[in-house]
Amino acid sequence: MCLAIPSKIVEIEGVMATVDVMGARRKVSLMLLPEEAEVGDFVIVHAGFAIQKIDREAARESLALIREVAQRLTEDADSD
Repeated sequence: MCLAIPSKIVEIEGVMATVDVMGARRKVSLMLLPEEAEVGDFVIVHAGFAIQKIDREAARESLALIREVAQRLTEDADSD
């Protein structure tokens, strides 16, 4: 199973971008993105490639759900 996480573009250099993923930064390729990307856009990243732009609200909702799941998993692990 794969989980694509919304990431915010913070820098673009050619076909590569630096994205912020919940506080961690990494380089991803923009080569598979079907539309032009700009700094500040949110993208779905999979296997090192930005594959789709998403709007800011959808990104925030997805990230909130991911944080909630992670918190519950941590709480469950702590109670074992």
